[in-house]
Amino acid sequence: MDVIEDMPLLRQKALIGGEWVSADNGETVAVSNPANGASLGTVPAMGAAETKRAIAAAEEAFRSWSKRTHAERASLLMAWFDLMVKHEDELATILTLEQGKPFAEAVGEIRYGASFVKWFGEEARRINGGIIPSPTPDRRIVVLKQPVGVCGIITPWNFPNAMITRKVAPGLAAGCTMVIKPSEMTPYSALALGLLAEKAGIPAGVINIVTGMPTGIGSAITASETVRKLSFTGSTKVGSLLMAQCAPTVKRLSLELGGNAPFIVFDDADLDKAVEGALISKFRNGGQTCVCANRILVQSGIHDAFVAKLSARVMAMQVGPGMAEGTVIGPMINRAAVEKINRHVDDALSNGAKVAHEPVKLPDGPQYAAPMVLTGATTDMQLASEETFGPVAPIFRFEKEEEAIAIANGTPFGLASYFYTQDLARSWRVGEALEFGMVGLNTGLIATEVAPFGGVKLSGLGREGAEIGIEEYLETKAFHIAGLN
Repeated sequence: MDVIEDMPLLRQKALIGGEWVSADNGETVAVSNPANGASLGTVPAMGAAETKRAIAAAEEAFRSWSKRTHAERASLLMAWFDLMVKHEDELATILTLEQGKPFAEAVGEIRYGASFVKWFGEEARRINGGIIPSPTPDRRIVVLKQPVGVCGIITPWNFPNAMITRKVAPGLAAGCTMVIKPSEMTPYSALALGLLAEKAGIPAGVINIVTGMPTGIGSAITASETVRKLSFTGSTKVGSLLMAQCAPTVKRLSLELGGNAPFIVFDDADLDKAVEGALISKFRNGGQTCVCANRILVQSGIHDAFVAKLSARVMAMQVGPGMAEGTVIGPMINRAAVEKINRHVDDALSNGAKVAHEPVKLPDGPQYAAPMVLTGATTDMQLASEETFGPVAPIFRFEKEEEAIAIANGTPFGLASYFYTQDLARSWRVGEALEFGMVGLNTGLIATEVAPFGGVKLSGLGREGAEIGIEEYLETKAFHIAGLN
C-alpha cells in the first residue's frame, strides 16, 4: 500500500443517498499508482442495481434541493469551496498518487477545480428569468428558469477533480442533483470531493458517487427516465455511443469529446513566447489533455529557431514519479497509453520524421514515455489524425497562411486551437477562420472558469464554465398569464 491509506479524505466506498456503501456483491476494483504499479486500495465494483438506487436517491433529494433559495445553495457551494482550498495539499496528493501528474500540477488542478465551485456559487444568485411584453393588454408573459432535474455525470481520469467540479458546481447552483461516475482509474479524487461536500452541509442524496466499470453504470444512467441530463467528458467514440443511448429518453446532453489541436507559429511571432506557449499546451499533464497541442505548425522562416529552442527545453525535462521533487513529466495513466504513444512515434519515424534532440532519460517502470520533439511531420502520419495523448511534439513546416489554416482545419475535430502572431490583421483573419470552439492567440493556456469551454464538430456539444455553463442545467419555461383585465 502507499501513503494514500493514511489520509483522512480517503474513502474506499461509494456514496449513495448519504451513505458510504459497498457493492451489492462485495466485489471491488483495484486502484494503482501509475508511477510504480503499487496498490493504492480498492473501490466498490458497482453496476446497474446500485446506480438505480443512486438515481432514486438523487430524485428524492431533488424535491427539496430544487426548492432551496438561490442564496442557500450559493452559501453551501461557498462552504464546499472553502474546504477544497483548506485541504488542497491532501487533495493534490491523492490526485498525484492515483493519476500520476506532478504534484505542483495537481495543486494547480485542485485550485482550478475549486474555482468552478466558487464561480457557480456566485452565479447561483444570478439565475434570472424575465418578462416578455404581451401582444394583448390582458396578458403577461413571464420567463422562468428552473432546474433540469437529476443529472448523470461521467468523468475521465486525466483531470479527476476539475472535470467533476466543472460539471457538478453549475448543476448544484441551478438546483439539480447528481449521480457521478468517476473513472475507475482515478476514483479517490471524486470520493474525497463527496466527503468534503458532506462536511460543507450539502444534503444527503444531492451528490451520489457510483464507482466501478463503466458499462453497467453508464447503461443505467442513459436508460433512466428519471435522469434528465447527461454530461460526459471523454472520447468521441464513447460520447457518440452515450448520445445514441440517451436518444430514447431525449436527455439534455453536454459532451466534451476528443480534440486534435493545432498550434500555429507564424514568422512574425514572438519566438520565446511561442516556445513557452507550446511547452504549456503540449506538455502539461504529460500531454494527456484534450486541448493539448497535437500538431505544431511552424512557418519556414522561424522553423529552425523554434525547433532549437523547444528542443533545448524538452531535453531538460525531468521524467519521474509525480511526488518526486523536480518532476516535470509524470507517468502515463497505463501501459496502453504508452503503447499508443510508441506506435505514433514509430509510424512517424518510419515515414521520414526525425527526433530533434538527444533522448531524455527515463526512470524504471513501464508507464513512462519520453518527451520529444519530432521534425518533418506530415499530414499522412498517424499523429496528424489521432490524438497522441502523450509528450510528443510533432513539428509541421508550412510556407503560407492559407496552408496553415487548411492543415489546422483538416480534421473532423474542433475543440481547441492556438496561434502566435504579432500582425493585427492576421490575428482577426486566422482567429475567425479556425474551426474550433476555443482559440488562443499568443497563449497556450485557455482553460479558466470565466470563459466558455467546449468544441464543435466531433468534439462535442454544449459549453462548460462562464455564464453559459449554468444554462446547461436550466430549463426555460414560458409562463402565460391571462385574464388580467
